[in-house]
Amino acid sequence: MSALQPPVVRVQAAPFDPGTELNAFAQGDFGIGAVAAFVGLVRDLNLDHDVVALHLEHYPGMTERALEDIAAQAAQRWSLARCLVIHRYGDLLPADPIVMVLCASAHRGDAFAACEFVMDFLKTQAPFWKRETTPEGPRWVDARASDDMAAARWQAGRAHE
Repeated sequence: MSALQPPVVRVQAAPFDPGTELNAFAQGDFGIGAVAAFVGLVRDLNLDHDVVALHLEHYPGMTERALEDIAAQAAQRWSLARCLVIHRYGDLLPADPIVMVLCASAHRGDAFAACEFVMDFLKTQAPFWKRETTPEGPRWVDARASDDMAAARWQAGRAHE
C-alpha cells in the first residue's frame, strides 16, 4: 500500500465538480483498492421550510486547521493512503455540492469508516456557520443533536474501527 500522503483540505468559495475530483484523487496509485466518497448537497427544504439559498461563513485559518486535524485523526485510526476534504463557503443554491470527503485505502472497511468519521466530526468541530434564505426571510441554522450523537459514538467506541 502507498504511504499516507498528508491530508488535502480545501476551503473555497468556488464550485467544485465531484466527478472530476474523484477521478483525479487516486489516479496512478495502484496500492489503493478502495475509495469511499461522500458528497453533501444543499437541500431545498430544511425543517419543513423551503430553502431558496444558503450562505456559509467560516473562520479562515481555523477552519482549515480543524479539518486537517480531523483528517489526521482518521489517518491515525485507519490505514489510509489519502484523504481529501473540500468544503465551500459563501453563497450556494439548492443542489450545489457543499462538501466532499474522499478517503482511500487498500481495503474498503478502512476507507468507509474513515470517510464517515471525517464527516461526523466535520459537522460538529469545523467552524462553519450556515444561514438559510427562506421565503419567510433569513435564519441561522442551529447545531443538531443528531450530529453530536454521531460524533459521540466514535468517542464511546461504539462505531466500527
